[in-house]
Amino acid sequence: MDRAEVDTRIRSIIEPFNKKGIAITDDTTFAGDLEFDSLTVMDFVAAIEDEFDIIISMNQQAEIEKFGQLVDAVNDQAS
Repeated sequence: MDRAEVDTRIRSIIEPFNKKGIAITDDTTFAGDLEFDSLTVMDFVAAIEDEFDIIISMNQQAEIEKFGQLVDAVNDQAS
């Protein structure tokens, strides 16, 4: 699986969580731009983990602030 495919799949997962219809770029932040609260983050991470059959550790979650960082982290694990 390449980065573009991971990006596309994550975009489809993020859609229902993107309540404000923000245009998603690699620099889109989850807390700032998308205004994800802790519960939304937990639900979103669970959806990502289920889709890609991976585990994103709490330490990784704390380091991932932008969409592009998430795509890279998932791509690294899913490859």
